[in-house]
This record gives sequence, structure tokens and C-alpha cells, in this order.
Amino acid sequence: MKDCSKTDLFWKGNILSICDQQKPVPIANALKGKRVLITGGTGSFGHAVVRRFLKEGSFLEIRIFSRDELKQELMRQELNDPRLKFYIGDTRDRASVDSAMDSVDWVFHAAALKQVPSCEFFPLQAVMTNILGSSNVIQSAIEHQVKRVVCLSTDKAVYPINAMGMTKALMEKTAQAASREIQEEDTCICIVRYGNVMASRGSVIPLFLRQIQERVPLTITDPAMTRFLMTLQDATDLVLFALSKSQQGDLLIRKSPACTIGDLAQAMLTLLHASNPVRIIGVRHGEKKFETLATVKELLAAEDLGNYYRVRMDTRDLNYNKYFSEGEISQRIVEDYTSDNTQRLDQEGVMKLLRQLPEIQAVLKDQ
Repeated sequence: MKDCSKTDLFWKGNILSICDQQKPVPIANALKGKRVLITGGTGSFGHAVVRRFLKEGSFLEIRIFSRDELKQELMRQELNDPRLKFYIGDTRDRASVDSAMDSVDWVFHAAALKQVPSCEFFPLQAVMTNILGSSNVIQSAIEHQVKRVVCLSTDKAVYPINAMGMTKALMEKTAQAASREIQEEDTCICIVRYGNVMASRGSVIPLFLRQIQERVPLTITDPAMTRFLMTLQDATDLVLFALSKSQQGDLLIRKSPACTIGDLAQAMLTLLHASNPVRIIGVRHGEKKFETLATVKELLAAEDLGNYYRVRMDTRDLNYNKYFSEGEISQRIVEDYTSDNTQRLDQEGVMKLLRQLPEIQAVLKDQ
């Protein structure tokens, strides 16, 4: 199941941390008495974090900030917990952000426009939400003396070729620019970057599942296209790790396996005992053949923390002499960390991850 041979060439020492599952990051003590704000909190990440907090933590309050009142009402009814408070607003509107920020201890900034094709056709909307909206959240958090802000980014921010990735890359720069101007004891701002979260809204697994259930062909862009795979637990572990381990301006990256889109489709067909045909439709607007989680430059500056990399913020100021006199020297030979050279899961390995998804478990239970 574990095909790490290609990875071994330049990820020596990291294979076990990629291939082996670890226990979830403990959060109970850290949560005690805290007020938490989650922007974009009705999305897949918000649901996962809230469920985890409800199960494990003795927090004071979680504030769900989003602009969709229907999703908020459905979430309110589904979870039915008085410690959850819902705020309707938009990160583009600073006043609505401020109203939700008062007395908050931690902020998880997950609100974003993330559909690649949509952002290609409406790039200014992506700018207003992913960059300007993020700046509103960060500046509001600083002014309200929030202790920690974790901004969620994506592998598409690395070598971006689409509007979604470009705006997420600038979100990262916006967060680090703010970090340079404040002390860590005031507000600590960090960034987490991860690959595809399995079964998140708008991703390919729910699409394949619907197509299997409707007995129509599975539509695949390119069978050889590779993508990182993370479960929602992996995603929540990453942000919780950032809360406990990050320092001012840090970028934290979780090491992840990957698979081809063709193997993912075949794994789902095999696991669900389906025989749908597969139809190749070609690459969509703004898509890459593979994704990159970290560049060579970032890896040369990175600290290996087991399942994670910590990339320190460049702390040089605008004294340009420093850019000619201060650089980086390393004898390590590395490559970009991509979905083509990380651990490659075969179909059996993909099925093992798929079995962890509630959506898949529900279908298997009914079969």
C-alpha cells in the first residue's frame, strides 16, 4: 500500500511521519475558558473544528461568522449547543467583523472564495474576499487584542497560476506583513497551508459519490493528475498544532500523501462496488497537473517538526542593503515538495483513507 520509493530520494527522515497516522492533537486544556471565532464557520472546516471542540473541549464560546443565514440555521439546529453563537456578516465588511471580534481569544480565519473556476471568471471577487477580507479580519483581531490568529491557506498559493491561488498567496503576504508590525505577546498571527481536504464542499469526492449513486459516468479531468490528500482530522490537527506551536509570522505545513485522480476514482468504484464508466473531460480553468505544498526556498528555511514543517517569516526590513548582504546558505539538496514527489498512495491506500470519511461510511452501511 505504501509506495514511498520516490519520496525516499529527498525526503529521508520524513517517511514515517508521512506514512503513519498519529493521534489527534489534544486540545481540552488549551480550550478551557476560551472564546473562539471561526470565519467561514459554516463550511467543511468549520463543521469539523466545532464538532471536535464540542467533543473534547471545555470552551466558553464559539462564534460562527459567515454570510449564509440558511447554513447557519441548519448548523444551529444540527448541533444545538448554547455555547455556539452565530454572527451574520461578511469579511469584506469591517464593521460586521468588528462586531464578532469583541472579547475573542482565538481566531480561525477560514472564510474564502475557493472554487478555482469561479475565481477565474470573477477574480475581483476573489481579491475582495481572500485579500481585503483577510486584511479586515487580521486588523480587527489586532485592534481587539486577540491572542492568536490562524489563517488558512492552500497549496494553490504556491507558484499560483489561477486567481484563487494568487489571492491566497497574497493573503499569506498580508498576514506576514501585519506580523512584522506587532509583538507576539500582543497578537500572534500564523498561516497554515494544506492540500485537498477529502470530501470538503465542492471537492471531487462528493462529485464522484453523487455520480456513482446516480449511475452516470465519473468525470475525470486527467487520470495522471496528482493531488495531496488530507482528512478533516488532519486539517483540524494542523490548525490546532499551529495554535500551540506557532510563533509570530510562522507558516506551518502538514506533510501529506497524494494520489492520482485516476486511482481515486477507481478506489471509490471498487470500495462502493460500482461499475460506472469513466469519462475524461480534460483540465478545467486554472488547474495544474500537480500541486506544490512548499518551495525549495521555503524548505531551506524550514524546521522539521515531525508531521509538520515550520517556515519562519523573513524578518528583514526595507533596508535593501540587507537583501544583498544577508542570504541563505545550505548544503542540503532538496526539491519542491509536490503531490508528484510525496508519498504516492495506491488504490488500497486511498480506500483506507476513504473508509474514514462519514460520507463513505454512510453509503457502505446501506449496502
